[in-house]
Amino acid sequence: MKKIIYMDHAATTQLCPEAKAAMEPYLDREYGNASSPYSLGTEAREAIEKARNTIAGIIDAYPEEIYFTSGGSESDNWAIKGFAGEKKYIGGHIITSKIEHHAVLNSCAYMEGLGYDVTYLDVDDQGIVDLKQLKDSIGKYTTLITVMTGNNEIGTIEPITEIGNIAREKEILFHTDAVQAIGQIPMQVHKMPVDALSASSHKFHGPKGTGFLYVRKGIEVPSFIHGGSQEKGKRAGTENVAGIVGMAEALRVAHSHMSQNYRRVLRMRDTFIKRVMAEIPEVRLNGHKRSRLPGNVNMSIAGVEATALLVLLEEDGILASAGSACTTGQTRISHVIEAIGVPEDYATGTIRFTLGSENTMEEVNRAVEVLKQDVKLLRQI
Repeated sequence: MKKIIYMDHAATTQLCPEAKAAMEPYLDREYGNASSPYSLGTEAREAIEKARNTIAGIIDAYPEEIYFTSGGSESDNWAIKGFAGEKKYIGGHIITSKIEHHAVLNSCAYMEGLGYDVTYLDVDDQGIVDLKQLKDSIGKYTTLITVMTGNNEIGTIEPITEIGNIAREKEILFHTDAVQAIGQIPMQVHKMPVDALSASSHKFHGPKGTGFLYVRKGIEVPSFIHGGSQEKGKRAGTENVAGIVGMAEALRVAHSHMSQNYRRVLRMRDTFIKRVMAEIPEVRLNGHKRSRLPGNVNMSIAGVEATALLVLLEEDGILASAGSACTTGQTRISHVIEAIGVPEDYATGTIRFTLGSENTMEEVNRAVEVLKQDVKLLRQI
């Protein structure tokens, strides 16, 4: 059986041992409901609040600014449907980009169905949002700007500070989907002109089904799930204590090793890109060359079909993807690849490798050799 080389960390990551150990008591003996008044419940409540404090400290937030959710998609939905919906009385205009995750794009489409106007900003050929178009799009009734921090497909890191400053100047709320960025690059929200931020645990070696929404203190948070008093009455439902505890521990571990992992993953990524661009003809690197998430390698290869290439790679033990895991199975070219203007003869051969801290340089070189072999085979068919 071939050794599996996992290179799809943008889709999900393996639960780290520290998070697993932290979760175990709350999956077994510490099973109390955090809303119960007796000790089994109060211990669960204390664990949740400790996790909230841990996460807040890591991203330089106040604990009361952290709201626990089921993941990045819920956090995005809450920010867009909540903040834009609450401001309908002063207008209904949202600004986003053409390369957002579908949790953002589909939420915006939902708001359009309710009568809101949505502007979808263009990006350049490296995926950077058009700041001039952003400024020109702001109107009297613009209530929310939502632009992701790092793109999940091509890895481009957006100019969040510039976007946030524009929003602040016009007194418009600014939300960013930071699902791919949290745990990979430093993020201190009180030094950023960001009003709301989404994160998802399973992207930084935490458990699936858990995430959080940061909302700057002083901004009224609309209720998203009505029911009980959980999350200060804003998000009802019995808390996933084990998931919350595991997420906080995973983020703590990721943050403590961030500098070391960043440098190591960056070296592997740059080696991967350099070798492929030099050794395989007719390949385009997608995304920004410098302002890029450390582990992202997104390439469009002429003369091959991405699905066929992924099958061959898997047969050789290399696990990658054709783009966002949320769009797997779709046959059309990714909206991100369309937005950056990749020619069709290259676009159909778009493949994404995303490296993580557990990858090795040996695995990178193995993946390049397999990729060369499989591309050559497909081009001969």
